[in-house]
Amino acid sequence: MPTRVGFVCLGCPKNQLNAERMMASLRTAGMELVDNIYAEGADAVIVNTCGFIDDAKREAIEQILEMAELKQEGHVGRVIVAGCLAESCREQIKVEIPEVDAVLGLGANEDIAQHVEEALSGTGAEVFPALECLPLGGPRYLTSPAHWAYLQLADGCSNRCAYCKIPDIRGPFRSRPEEDILEEAEKLVKGGVRELVLIAQDTTRYGLDIYGEPCLSDLLRKLCLIKGLRWVRLLYCYPDAVSDELIEVMAGEEKIVKYIDLPLQHIDDGILRAMGRRVNSAQIKALLAKLRDEIPGITIRTTFITGFPGEDEAQFEALSAFIEEQRFEHMGVFAFSPQEGTPAYLMVNQIDAETARRRAEILTQQQADIAEGLGRERVGQIMPVIVEDYDPYTDSYMGRGFCDAPEIDGGVVFVCKRDLKNGDIVQVRIRGIRDDDLLGEAHP
Repeated sequence: MPTRVGFVCLGCPKNQLNAERMMASLRTAGMELVDNIYAEGADAVIVNTCGFIDDAKREAIEQILEMAELKQEGHVGRVIVAGCLAESCREQIKVEIPEVDAVLGLGANEDIAQHVEEALSGTGAEVFPALECLPLGGPRYLTSPAHWAYLQLADGCSNRCAYCKIPDIRGPFRSRPEEDILEEAEKLVKGGVRELVLIAQDTTRYGLDIYGEPCLSDLLRKLCLIKGLRWVRLLYCYPDAVSDELIEVMAGEEKIVKYIDLPLQHIDDGILRAMGRRVNSAQIKALLAKLRDEIPGITIRTTFITGFPGEDEAQFEALSAFIEEQRFEHMGVFAFSPQEGTPAYLMVNQIDAETARRRAEILTQQQADIAEGLGRERVGQIMPVIVEDYDPYTDSYMGRGFCDAPEIDGGVVFVCKRDLKNGDIVQVRIRGIRDDDLLGEAHP
């Protein structure tokens, strides 16, 4: 009988992609992947953790404890902890949760099959190879639907924002060679992928470390030449690195969806400086105006942090006014979570957690109202939608417009008189809205 391994994958798309590479390695080694640990059990379970903010850490610990309980009940043989929390809390996990059999840093991913075998034999341990050992390429076991996939451009980060531990957890920014990315993209498209979602901690600086200058625009042009590829989507773009050339490419290339994920974090110049961001409020506003002017109809997703040390009511109100003025199509808000080891952790004028959460809730509700208004403005419009699923009970299809990133944003529910398959792109006339979704019908 082959060794049966289950996965619990938490956190961001980069973590998901790391898990996909580990899964492919396990299958190559002859191991079997378990779809449902609770129903089927497993010889070993790997909890691929996130460790970015406190909420993510809590979720990871809860999952580890849940797997430890399954082990005690006999449903799971070994519990292995991997990912960002394993990398950042390496000395604590086995001490505080002795049921854990092995703790693996990110650099151990490439030899995951060996580490599973060691855990099964009772010799599992804490293993933390250099971060450079983390593979950025290689085979993957796709966990996303067959018609779209993440495509990783780089890993790590060198921006050193004051609140962020990613540079310490994942190391400095490290780009993949262009030929490696293009080869993987070709393979994914030949396998049926129609939409590629480009990811990195900072996609806009792709190539800077290995080619001496950012090369995202050139890479995008080459990706758009791939036959059969329909959509290319950009996530994790830093505002200080969005160049005129990148805007020109996004505007001119038909396959690049008019969507950009642009984490801004704040609008007050004092807070931006304290955060270590390389952009000020005037530059942010000029960039947003340029994007909307040169790419008509562009969808902008962003994120903000409330309760950063020193944020007073006036600065918070300025952020709220800015959000009202800009009317972002999609927006996430995080209450500041001080991370030990970051400059922000030691800053004076810390804001109490309750105030940070209250401010985040205010902005979240504000954004919900804005998004509802923007959704109503789309009623009557015709937009391209990629088919995601079919519901036979309502005889309707679920999909996403160009304005919706997978696993993050809302979607489109629509009816169509002809048969469609997942990955088809159809024109849909929007007829209404329901919660986060648009409602419509396929346009003849």
